[in-house]
Amino acid sequence: MAEVRLVDIVKNYGAFTAVDHVSLTIADGEFVALVGPSGCGKTTSLNLVAGLIEQTAGDIFIGDRRVNGLDPKDRDIAMVFQNYALYPNKTVFKNLAFPLKMRKLPRADIDRKVRAAAKVLDIEHLLERRPRELSGGQQQRVALGRALVRDPRAFLMDEPLSNLDAKLRGQMRAELKRFHQDLHATVIYVTHDQLEAVTMADRMAVMNGGKLQQYDTPARVFSNPVNIFVAGFVGSPAMNLLYGLMEGANRVGRDGWAVELSAENAGRAARATGREVVLGARHSTIALHREHVAGAVPGRVYTVEPTGDVTFVHVRVAQTIVVVSVAPSVMLAIDDPVWLGFDQNKLHLFDGTTGDAL
Repeated sequence: MAEVRLVDIVKNYGAFTAVDHVSLTIADGEFVALVGPSGCGKTTSLNLVAGLIEQTAGDIFIGDRRVNGLDPKDRDIAMVFQNYALYPNKTVFKNLAFPLKMRKLPRADIDRKVRAAAKVLDIEHLLERRPRELSGGQQQRVALGRALVRDPRAFLMDEPLSNLDAKLRGQMRAELKRFHQDLHATVIYVTHDQLEAVTMADRMAVMNGGKLQQYDTPARVFSNPVNIFVAGFVGSPAMNLLYGLMEGANRVGRDGWAVELSAENAGRAARATGREVVLGARHSTIALHREHVAGAVPGRVYTVEPTGDVTFVHVRVAQTIVVVSVAPSVMLAIDDPVWLGFDQNKLHLFDGTTGDAL
């Protein structure tokens, strides 16, 4: 396997910039997920690494080799696609063997590599079947196997689980994670599903508008988002964001709600470029009270979502909906008055003008 580096990569389509000066280093053996909304540039970035399209500017390195201008077949990478791209009339064995036959390997070497890959992926018993006789998960394993037999320097995966149902997606997440750990493979994985990124990746690159927003471990991206976009994108439910104005040195509020800030948070808020400050809080860090509590923000229940082990309560605070998690035993009805207490030690603050974390 090999390190993959993107150095100040740009991809323009006329006046539109799809990838805007992105620099990333994927370490040898690391699993990195590119995540973001549709049109953020993540798939374009993957295709640039693969050589399927050519960058406008910047450099791409796979190992020590600069691969700018090299054809995909010469980059020593393997791709796994969303639609598996299996040959329907070939057996699983022949699907796995196909890239090796194209490289004109001896028959004995092909047989050895195919059977070794099939063993790793637990599909030895499927070698004589055809794709139409396989489940979605089995087809996905065959697609992985076809990439694995090539012994590539890096695996590039473009939303490979998006065609599977929810239960099978969960199973395949575990399979892919084990696949990565067993092989110490270098993997670049594109997904719009942040759960896939958080559960599988060593690091995640959050993109928006062609720009890299944050590149860090999933835990640090979740706990320390660098701006409002990352805060609102990563997490399910997303982080609650309350847009307010500083009222004096240590109070932020708007439209009838106000939160007194601790001395530490007031100092952070003072670094904002203007009066606009955005409070961010995860659902699990907000206390819901049935009666008035000093310092708590008043609101009314908008809707209640029981999920089994936790209930999400949507509370209208002025013009904003705030999501709070409570125990399933807490019974609430629409329009019930409630009060929300914010944990000052877990409160995120953002500059309302720049969007950056304070």
